[in-house]
Amino acid sequence: MNFCDFLVKRPSPCRRLAAAVRGFVTAERRLQVAGTALWKGLARHFPDPRYSAPMKHVRLGIVGLGNIGKFHAGYLLDKKISRCELTAVSDAFAPSLEAFKNKPGLKTFASAEEMIRSKEIDAIVIATPHFLHTSLGIDALQNGLHVMVEKPISAHKADAERLIAVAQAHPKQVFGGMFQMRVEPRYQKIKQLLGSADFGQLVRVNWIITDWFRTEAYYASGGWRATWKGEGGGVLLNQCLHQLDMLQWLCGMPKTVRGFCQLGHYHNIEVEDNITTYMEWANGATGVFISSTGEAPGTNRLELCGTRGKLVIAEDNKMRFTRNESDMIEFSRTSKSGFAKPDAWNCEIPFEPASNPHGILIQNFVNAILDGTPLIAPGAEGMGSVELANVLLYSSLIGQSVELPMDSKAWENKLNELIANSRHEKKVVQTTTEDFTKSFNR
Repeated sequence: MNFCDFLVKRPSPCRRLAAAVRGFVTAERRLQVAGTALWKGLARHFPDPRYSAPMKHVRLGIVGLGNIGKFHAGYLLDKKISRCELTAVSDAFAPSLEAFKNKPGLKTFASAEEMIRSKEIDAIVIATPHFLHTSLGIDALQNGLHVMVEKPISAHKADAERLIAVAQAHPKQVFGGMFQMRVEPRYQKIKQLLGSADFGQLVRVNWIITDWFRTEAYYASGGWRATWKGEGGGVLLNQCLHQLDMLQWLCGMPKTVRGFCQLGHYHNIEVEDNITTYMEWANGATGVFISSTGEAPGTNRLELCGTRGKLVIAEDNKMRFTRNESDMIEFSRTSKSGFAKPDAWNCEIPFEPASNPHGILIQNFVNAILDGTPLIAPGAEGMGSVELANVLLYSSLIGQSVELPMDSKAWENKLNELIANSRHEKKVVQTTTEDFTKSFNR
């Protein structure tokens, strides 16, 4: 017997109370039914993303159709990336859009801002000149898009801080950086070795990468190239960004740096094209990083020395590790001979280049959007390479060592000064179309 039935069997005041209770219950049920109907109607017109069906594929857009933008578009149009479709491209230079017009399912936009707001894409790859990476990245994030930024994530550290702050304010959106060397087996093996007891403690880094030879025609191919206003730097910010990313990914950020950079040494440009830099780490390790776009035939040689051995990737593209039988510091402290050395043995570490490493990162980006897969190269980690490129040049320009983290505002002010005082006149010349992908595997 429920409460209302119990009251009905009582005297009349109880029966009147029972009727009132039943009336309240009936009214509540009617309100629940009406509320449910109203909610369903609203949901049809204003779906809550928290309860909508999960996304099954990603509609991707590319802004910037220069060399790297067209490269990304190529493998996307060839359906090399699963659960992803290239649905829009954008470039302010009208001729760059011609090759993409009339392609089924692909829309073209002369304005990146229009594409970002078009509702045609869920995510965007930003492959424009450097200074636009920050403004377009922020715009895309604020308009609900997932963002993948080509290197560098920004032209300078202060802009990178602004972009990362907006990304952190939109944690549901995926923010990635195109640092594809992180999926190259050679560097993955190096990272594994550096973290093992076989290598010991890092004591020295030496990277000579001077095989970035570029002609005057290369620099004349775009008005933004090799200018303070258009690029914000030279060989450090453009060619060497991936090596600088590897340097900090493998070894961590140095504590102190000193740069020696020559501006327009080999070319008619206003930015650096020849550099020698020195670095110190908190544990006492030291390093030298040397690069150039004017040296031929050039060198690409990486040496990493630890207390238990030395790893070398030489010009023949072979990776060799010489392992000490004992830690060199301990051996020095305990040996009774003044000229003895630890016994060592040599081995070659085989590796194969990654197949389409850019595509691997885009697939990882798509998987992160759809499945929550961790990013191989989170966009925020692009800060390290930008800071190194900035601080090595800044150190050279002010003629003194700089401790890290660098003052981002100090470099922004210096760069704005260089832009304001620039008197360099550049002549843009049309160049022939060439395969630039041979520069990927370094």
